[in-house]
Amino acid sequence: MLQSVRLGQEIAFNGKTYNVCELTENSFDEGFNFAIFSAGSDTSKKYSPIAASKGCIVVDNSSAFRMDPNVPLVVPEVNPEEIEKNNGIIANPNCSTIQAVVALKPLDKKYRIKRIVYSTYQAVSGAGKNGIDDLENGIKGLPNEKFPYPIFNNCLPHIDVFLENGYTKEEEKMINETRKILKHPDLKITATTVRVPVFNSHSESINIEFENSFDLDDLINTLKNSPGVIVQDDVKNNIYPLATFATGYDDVFVGRIRRDYSVENGINIWVVADNIRKGAASNAVQIVERLIK
Repeated sequence: MLQSVRLGQEIAFNGKTYNVCELTENSFDEGFNFAIFSAGSDTSKKYSPIAASKGCIVVDNSSAFRMDPNVPLVVPEVNPEEIEKNNGIIANPNCSTIQAVVALKPLDKKYRIKRIVYSTYQAVSGAGKNGIDDLENGIKGLPNEKFPYPIFNNCLPHIDVFLENGYTKEEEKMINETRKILKHPDLKITATTVRVPVFNSHSESINIEFENSFDLDDLINTLKNSPGVIVQDDVKNNIYPLATFATGYDDVFVGRIRRDYSVENGINIWVVADNIRKGAASNAVQIVERLIK
């Protein structure tokens, strides 16, 4: 699923062979058109401006520039108009944010979102190869190394570091990035993000309160006709999104769509997507494809 690469290694892709080279300040002198960065914030902060200064457009998958007001934060199905506003750097959102806003955008456009409650169930692949190793080792009865507790047979309500306000950094990422992408700087959002013993694909329970009333069938049809969304919602036949099914796809799967009767205009939805593909790599590639077009 995830593998490490080393300097000098040859990688075969699409019928060609490429060498893994060291990233230096002179790497972009060759005149690259595009670069996708996914090597952490420190690397991005140092090298993205260098690449941009050489005429290369960077799509950055770290958190380095996401909340920079001068850097567009883009999900192509949601805010493609922001792509052209780049100054050489485009930020790829957090994996858990990407799949959420793909489902939320069409609903916000039609019914105007008033409040969001996020509860996420995030796969270990989101923590990289070491996260996968922890789960595999836990199954074998070996001790954990990546997570603070064994992830096997546990749900850890702890993704990234805890902040002074009691939230984790992952939870604040979802809150702030959703506001920026949906262009609702004051939108009321709360989040609890949880790491679960699933290898790949994040699942999210999203509770949404709207300002406007809605017909449930109309809302479901709105989702069915939205780009990047596949509705799987037939509970009579036990059909709803699953992590095992979403893995390997670039779509966002939505199900368990039902009214929240505790508020006047509320719904609950269940959103699942491959966090490595749509939540990271595929979203970045889709941005580049838009730039090429």
